[in-house]
Amino acid sequence: MNKQKCLELPKHFSRREFMHVGLVGGLGLTLADFMRIKAHGAQKYYETVEGPAKSVIHIYLPGGMAHQESFDPKPYAPLEYRGPFKSIKTKIPGVHFSENFKETAKIADKITVCRSMTHGEAAHERGTHNMFTGYKPSPAIKFPSFGSVVSHEYGSRKNLPPYVCVPNVPNEFAGSGYLSSSYGPFGLGSDPAQENFKVRDLSLPKEIDNDRFSKRRSLLDTVDDHFRQIESSDALGAMDKFYNDAYSLISSKEAREAFDMRKEPEKVKERYGKNQAGQRMLLARRLVESGVRFVSLTYGGWDMHQNIEAGFNRQGPELDKAYASLISDLDERGLLDSTLVMLSSEFGRTPKINKDSGRDHYPRVFSVALAGGGITRGQVYGASDAFATAPEDNPLSVEDLATTVYDRIGIVADKELMAPGDRPMEIVDGGKVIKELCV
Repeated sequence: MNKQKCLELPKHFSRREFMHVGLVGGLGLTLADFMRIKAHGAQKYYETVEGPAKSVIHIYLPGGMAHQESFDPKPYAPLEYRGPFKSIKTKIPGVHFSENFKETAKIADKITVCRSMTHGEAAHERGTHNMFTGYKPSPAIKFPSFGSVVSHEYGSRKNLPPYVCVPNVPNEFAGSGYLSSSYGPFGLGSDPAQENFKVRDLSLPKEIDNDRFSKRRSLLDTVDDHFRQIESSDALGAMDKFYNDAYSLISSKEAREAFDMRKEPEKVKERYGKNQAGQRMLLARRLVESGVRFVSLTYGGWDMHQNIEAGFNRQGPELDKAYASLISDLDERGLLDSTLVMLSSEFGRTPKINKDSGRDHYPRVFSVALAGGGITRGQVYGASDAFATAPEDNPLSVEDLATTVYDRIGIVADKELMAPGDRPMEIVDGGKVIKELCV
């Protein structure tokens, strides 16, 4: 299913032995490829080929959204378990969602809901780490996020940042981890829902025209060349890439147009909802349509220890409308098959409503939704038990989810990247591709 090709490099060969063109060519490597691998000490080489997902939109709901009030209602459980909302039919025969997701229920035939997501981290920070990196937290190493790995493996397209966070970088686990900071996310600096939305660093100051801009770049290149001859480090390399990316952004017509929400008709803005959820998802669609490889966006606060009914009544309708509109819009534009949309949270909520009419942290079982980008349409994968206390069928681990998402992008999850100290680290450790989720 995955199109990446792995070649094992014999560990006992010296650099001199590999200089023979015939041997290098026989491995399918250029000399530059080999030298780069040998310098990094890696023993696996992968020929990277894009998978069905050319772009990814990761919709992250911070705080821990309750599965019972969203994609996994329990209508036959006692009131203290099923909660304050009714369930409704969806486009998938026999499958119900909470009444909070009326619009999503209408497009359920375009998505896959995983009801058996599970891990063991009940703290927000640790659960968030899991869902952004595919790894359990470790005090010894800082792991890169999905977006940074994609940036590392594929780079930019059409002068656009490969990895963009909307509206800002949401947490420390959304960064580049042990990879160079040059693979970190581009944060907008403002919210597309604002009337005066403008992306920082995307336009020249009024007092600087294009000629002056070009001269400044030429001068900076001269200074960079001087210092590059003197010293070499990751910090200098990352800064060099940062400036090059910044110049590319400022001078790129494609970039300016991708971020320009004024290009969208009012009718489309209203379809998504003229609010944070709607406009963030609309911008995400614009970005992947323009060439951004990975967009990570956040919406709301779902840590509802108290009065979960009011919390969902406040945030649920905006999320429901925006998400359903995004999936439908991508499909209508012919982009859904090449754009993987993942909606997730750091964990779910406790099976039983607490004394404050809310639910507490619960990582043992919860739901995520996947759509497009080589994901099967119109199904539910896995199940929780009758009271939503544990997976009853096909438990889905963090590692398996991450491995499957990477597979759809075209990245082999057991490829080794180099961590500090020349330590090879697999992109994901121990996961497997869930074939039932894949087209």
